[in-house]
Amino acid sequence: MLRVLTLSSLFPDRSRPNFGVFVERQTCALAARKGVEVVVVAPRGIPPGAGGTRRYSELARLPEVETWQGLEVHRPRFAAWPLTGGRFHAAAMARALRPVLERLRGRIDVIDASFFFPDGPAAVALGERLGVPVSIKARGADIHHWGRSPATAGQVLDAARRADGMLAVSAAMRADMIALGMPKDRIAVHQTGIDRTRFHPQPTLRTGQLVVSVGALIARKGHDVVIEAVARLPGARLIVAGQGPEHERLAALIERLGVSDRVTLAGGVPHDALPALIAGANVMALASASEGLANAWVEALACGTPIVITDAGGAHEVVTGPDAGRVVTRDPAAFAAAIAELLAAPPAIEAVVAHAEAFSWEVNGAQLHAHLARLLEG
Repeated sequence: MLRVLTLSSLFPDRSRPNFGVFVERQTCALAARKGVEVVVVAPRGIPPGAGGTRRYSELARLPEVETWQGLEVHRPRFAAWPLTGGRFHAAAMARALRPVLERLRGRIDVIDASFFFPDGPAAVALGERLGVPVSIKARGADIHHWGRSPATAGQVLDAARRADGMLAVSAAMRADMIALGMPKDRIAVHQTGIDRTRFHPQPTLRTGQLVVSVGALIARKGHDVVIEAVARLPGARLIVAGQGPEHERLAALIERLGVSDRVTLAGGVPHDALPALIAGANVMALASASEGLANAWVEALACGTPIVITDAGGAHEVVTGPDAGRVVTRDPAAFAAAIAELLAAPPAIEAVVAHAEAFSWEVNGAQLHAHLARLLEG
């Protein structure tokens, strides 16, 4: 029996059902493996004194322990000090986790940290305390932002050097980790999965020339680039699915461009509603400044929807041929040209779907199981 503690500050809850859904899916795939027991610890970072505010009140009221998607989930709270660049997050998380992990001590063979910061530094400190091996997974911003930020870069690199093993969502992410000085012999590529019972073609849903962009409304995702691109294509419509601090700025941009009749900010779309939205689109476009390997890319391909994306992270590991879509520079003109090309001459749906064949949660779970078992044997 392999007893795994999955540690992730990026995990869904009732206040944020779409938050870290890919971590939830990966953890469920691991838990479904024969001979594996999983318990989840999903820490809640809340600024001191902010628990009663509108932004954090629902998060603060979450139960300390609950069953979520059949998983036992512990949700300890730690102090996320604002205006500090995150430099104290990992230490605060580790302090909050100690009593939880002490209670779970007899149920842990290995710790699987599913996000590099602040989870990784906290995980290695606690793994050494409990005498169990630790794996840390890199997904995107945890390396590209926290791994380069002056306040946290040293903590990220120290955790990498102390971890027993690491995972990267793409070969490009692995190269970025090595460039930061992380030991390459301990980093394996572990791509995301896809639920084909949910993400599959639904051609009868397609009407008109619809483009979708899926992702949090943050500057890094580049929704403004896609909005400006679609504004150049009079016959096209755009639905942006996501929520975040960029909402007001993007709404103002739509108004200024005079495309409010063709561009919709749909807000946070429930994950169960995403397959129909993506399958009903002719193109999925995402102008990310950085990525690891975005789940939205693979979900779109599985729905038979070609993608237009930037050369970020594992883009070329997903767009391996013209039927999958286009990888272009991060500017409206390039996105407009690529979208127009795919709208005018759409690839066959089955040809698009073929580019997602290598991705499944079953394979993802099997690879993670084998990786963690090797760490325990070592």
